Amino acid sequence: MGQMFPEGAAMIFGGSGGIGKGVAIEFAKAGTDVAICYRSKEAVAQETAQAIEALGVKATIHQTDVRDAASVEAVVAAAAAAHGRIHSVVWGAGPLVPQTALADWSQDQFRQAMEVEVFGFYHAARALIPHMREQGGGAFVHLGSAGHDWWPKLDGLSVAPKAANEALIKGIAKEEGKYDIRANSVLVGVIDAGMFHELSAQGVFDAAWVTETQKLLCLKRWGQAEDIGQAAVFFASDRARYVTGQTISVSGGFGV
Repeated sequence: MGQMFPEGAAMIFGGSGGIGKGVAIEFAKAGTDVAICYRSKEAVAQETAQAIEALGVKATIHQTDVRDAASVEAVVAAAAAAHGRIHSVVWGAGPLVPQTALADWSQDQFRQAMEVEVFGFYHAARALIPHMREQGGGAFVHLGSAGHDWWPKLDGLSVAPKAANEALIKGIAKEEGKYDIRANSVLVGVIDAGMFHELSAQGVFDAAWVTETQKLLCLKRWGQAEDIGQAAVFFASDRARYVTGQTISVSGGFGV
């Protein structure tokens, strides 16, 4: 649609989260339809769809459990039927993870993180790659972690699964480029939305945490969901048509 995207939709996994909602709206601002995937926050997904439709583009919502390959295949088929084509997918699904030292993770905690983020992304890629091949190409955008460049204390249950997905992004870029399928990753820093709000409300991110974390930033402020969305739109759009297998850290200079 327009100059940035072909006809069809961007599919946002995790589109009912704080960051995911912002990403979905940025795609709508760029003029493309949006298919919002959610697990349990139907009301937020509906609200996001309404905000997108107010911008004059089509939005659909799709409930799925990304741990279940059949569920992911079903929502991909439904979204493709609703929009005619899925030209881009943004992977932003993930659980709220505790801030815990690696040595203290339980097997269940690590397994849950890997099943949702890594197996979930794998299921999405397996469902979408054949569709993109048939349609003449497409784009994957993974929302990773700025901790991929500099390990953040206690946040490993978020960073480790995303690091596995970084490898999968490279693999998609390498193996699917011949079909004009691109794959890139946005490394996400501290964003004033979603998990940051939830863990702040729980007292996990207190004043001392804020002070110490901002010492690691070049820009002494938090990012916004639209900052992530704009980077994702770039990677997915025709403006990045010769960019694949790359990362950009949207993190205020975290760890520099």
